[in-house]
Amino acid sequence: MGIFGQKSKIKTAPQTIRVERVVIPQPQKVSNGSARPTSHPANGANGSLRVNSSSSNRFASSSSSLSLNPRITNGARRSAKSASPYPSSADERRGATATSMERKRKAVSSTPRDSPAFGDSSDDDDEDGDPFSNRNKRIRRSTSVDVNRRLRHKKAFSDEERDPHVIHAADIASVATNCPPILGAAADEVAVELQYPSRCKPERYELVWKKDKIDAVKDILTVVRHVADTYLTEQEAKPFIDHHTSFRRQMERAISEKYRDMTAFKTALDSYNKSLRALIASGSVPRNLDKIHHLPSDLVAFILDQVYDRTVAPKVELLAKYEMGSDNVYGELLHPFITKILEQTNMTSDKVFIDLGSGVGNVVLQAALEIGCRSYGCETMEHPCNLAAAQEKEFRSRCLLWGVSPGTVYLEKGDIRTSKKILEMLKEADAILVNNKAFTSGLNDALINMFLDLKDGCKIISLKSFVHDNKTAINDVANRILDVQRYRYHENWVSWAASEGEYYISTKKS
Repeated sequence: MGIFGQKSKIKTAPQTIRVERVVIPQPQKVSNGSARPTSHPANGANGSLRVNSSSSNRFASSSSSLSLNPRITNGARRSAKSASPYPSSADERRGATATSMERKRKAVSSTPRDSPAFGDSSDDDDEDGDPFSNRNKRIRRSTSVDVNRRLRHKKAFSDEERDPHVIHAADIASVATNCPPILGAAADEVAVELQYPSRCKPERYELVWKKDKIDAVKDILTVVRHVADTYLTEQEAKPFIDHHTSFRRQMERAISEKYRDMTAFKTALDSYNKSLRALIASGSVPRNLDKIHHLPSDLVAFILDQVYDRTVAPKVELLAKYEMGSDNVYGELLHPFITKILEQTNMTSDKVFIDLGSGVGNVVLQAALEIGCRSYGCETMEHPCNLAAAQEKEFRSRCLLWGVSPGTVYLEKGDIRTSKKILEMLKEADAILVNNKAFTSGLNDALINMFLDLKDGCKIISLKSFVHDNKTAINDVANRILDVQRYRYHENWVSWAASEGEYYISTKKS
């Protein structure tokens, strides 16, 4: 109303709603650290295949975001550490793969310290929470599970106890080999036995410690964890790895700086042995094993390290003897690298894997254990061949001890260019590894001619590309028969360098 009751002639503006448009940026993907192609095949001017580098696809990752294991995300890491002298269940789960990758083959991987570290008691520690609650969050292959694989070893669960004929830890690290007892124990107090998940006789250990020798306590604690994680149900596993009252926790406390109690450690170990034997006798362990079709990669790496520590590590200096400038230069691809390429080549238990220049047999054994496939290797140098034979023997025995059945293993001493067995198997191969980093051009050219007989789709993993810009008669053959992709491997994935590097996967054209 206006003044004196008159109607106002002023019209009010209608209400308007203010609308603002806000652009929400798309979240950037966080790198999971997995190796990926850094280049894509492109056709050259003459129609031949060329590998061109691409800056947009270049592998890049800072140390803060790059996981040494591409299957472990940063979110799975926690900075808190147990005060236990040896890793707690949660600590060890976080560091198991990194420890394997840090392994330098000049020393035994299970002894990374310069001296035994006995910390404070962890009775009051709760920073790790209960590791048992996360026991099902295991490292698994990113590819689908091979349901056709049967893991249980046919001879591991017979009615009678078997002698697996392994090289015992006590044969390598003992008072007799000048290793001092831990916790100030007397020499006659250090002998113990460790039961594995099979109806096999236990392995003998001595509770001693010396640099570059098998760390008995760490080995025992790791076996207990793997048994609980892989072979037992959650309910069965709780007495083995529960954070507060388990056999494993009792052993950790017994060796802590606060307690330093050898008797308590041995008592907890005896309880573990009796409980596991009861589960084996009841049929629970073999039944559980029948329900799974693959082994976690950290368990595969641990079994292979056990084999290596008992066969190659005591004689590792022999591997340094080779002729410089020749094809006979020794170097190893470490466990995480092999796991990655087995995934990339889609290997399954019904396929064939070949390692041309197999050294001491590490890769051949890993493919047989991790995949269950037929696995072949050929090596010409005498010392690696002898150590490979020792590894193969211990590998078979230790697989029986763990109750698992690997794929067929065949290791041959000879020239990869003339071996009748290898030339025959190349025609059946699904994946071929060639660590040709130090091969001469003559040997690489000979390999290209051998690849003419490969079946279509066969994958060739190499450290140096067989297809390059230099057009020669031999290289023209490689261009015609191979499609190539370039990848980056991670730090500490090879024995000869701590830095990243390139590798190639070539596919035989149809």
